[in-house]
Order: sequence, then structure tokens, then C-alpha cells
Amino acid sequence: MSVFAAAMDRIFTDASMAAPALWISATTSEERPIRIIRHAPDRVTDFDAGRFVSDTTVVDVRVADLPTPRPGDVIVIGADSHVIQGEPLRDRERLIWTLDLRPA
Repeated sequence: MSVFAAAMDRIFTDASMAAPALWISATTSEERPIRIIRHAPDRVTDFDAGRFVSDTTVVDVRVADLPTPRPGDVIVIGADSHVIQGEPLRDRERLIWTLDLRPA
């Protein structure tokens, strides 16, 4: 295990950095507990002469916890359900998925 992988494991197990969530497959009845790091950046979209600012929900998940996330899968965070939209993206080290979510 690389030093970077060990650091990611520590970050994702730290209660002040990561939170528990539940992944539910859209194609099978499989579900599994995962740990996530949640981001909520504003996204600016240009349209003609206007600019629109919208809220987003983005989460990071370890590839070790969730090997094959797919669009349409559900992530439950507390009492809120979110659907993965768009293709999941992995980081350069192939250790972390970044998932773009929308409310379910």
C-alpha cells in the first residue's frame, strides 16, 4: 500500500472528515454501507447573456468501498436520497471516485 493510499484510508475513517452513507444499486438489489466526503460547490452555468448559479452535491468515495458505481445508483446520506448523475470519475491515483449527485 502506498503512503497516499494509507493517508486516504485515514481520512475516510476520520469521523470529522467523512460521513457514513448507504449505496443502493439501480440494477440489482445490492446495497452496501460506504463512507463519503461531501462537497456542495456552487456551479455557474452560462446561457446566452445570463449566468445561473445552482447548488450541487458532489461526494468522494473510496474505490475500495465502491468498485463500480453507475449513473442511476442511489446514495442515501442520513435521511436524504440522491441519485448518481453522469459518469463517476476517478482520481489520478485510481483510489477515489467523485460522484455528482441530484436529489432522488
